[in-house]
Parts: sequence; C-alpha cells; structure tokens
Amino acid sequence: MNAPMEQSALDAARQRNLRRRNLAVGLAVGFLAVLFYALAIVRLGPEALHPL
Repeated sequence: MNAPMEQSALDAARQRNLRRRNLAVGLAVGFLAVLFYALAIVRLGPEALHPL
C-alpha cells in the first residue's frame, strides 16, 4: 500500500535533482560564453569596442 507514495516521493526527488543539474549546466555554459566573449575583447584590444 505504501509503494505508490514512495514512488512519487522518489520521482519528485529525481525531478529536483534533474532541475538542479540542468541549472548548473546552464550556468556553466553561460559563464563560459561570457568568459570567451571577454577574452576575445581583451585579445582584440580597445579598438574592438569601437564600431567602424
């Protein structure tokens, strides 16, 4: 009788863990994108910020 409750609690825990993992991956990808953009600007020098 208790099995359905335990299963739903397990599914809820899995969903929470999956959301946290997705958030962590998304933040890491966003951080890397910003980092690469900043490094490109630094390597191109101050002229990269001024349009032609």
